[in-house]
Amino acid sequence: MKKMKEVTGSILDILVGNNEDMSKQYAQSIVVELDGFPNDKHQGYSRTAFEGESVPEGTTRRNDRQWSAVSVEELRIIEELMQLSTPLLPSVLGANLCFQGIPDFSQLPKGTQLFFPSGAVLMVEEYNPPCQYMSEQIAKIYSKINGGEVKNTDFSKAARKLRGLVGVVDVEGEIHCDDDVTVRIFNPTNISNFLSTK
Repeated sequence: MKKMKEVTGSILDILVGNNEDMSKQYAQSIVVELDGFPNDKHQGYSRTAFEGESVPEGTTRRNDRQWSAVSVEELRIIEELMQLSTPLLPSVLGANLCFQGIPDFSQLPKGTQLFFPSGAVLMVEEYNPPCQYMSEQIAKIYSKINGGEVKNTDFSKAARKLRGLVGVVDVEGEIHCDDDVTVRIFNPTNISNFLSTK
């Protein structure tokens, strides 16, 4: 079986919060647990299914969204596309982590693992598509460079394929701002090749 491809990056911001508007507060470090980020809105082993999922809305299911993350490089791209007058912040997007230095962050596949110096490991579950609620919230807060208003659909359009990721805690441990992170990118062909030899 081929070794997984690895890239390295670092943590720029850590955020937690339990606010109704999904905004988060900054922290210098956090000890992540197997049920998620302590005192965060999305902490837990289970969650309620959203409309449009593979099971009926309101069904209790495994929580595959214990954390959400964005990259600062992709936030800058969204800002430019939206022509925002001020920086688009991870706290406004409800992210728990903001990374830097990881190419095509939002395109990392399910099964990719993020390794931290403490031994903590996060696992990617899926891409986090931009929702209409978040787009409307951003329209209320931000304005354009030319002084114009941000429309309710602007963020949803600009953030396609750039919105970030959600996932689960695979191994408990402490995460610090400025931590280096090793990203082991999951390659499904590794599994196929392994099974074909059985």
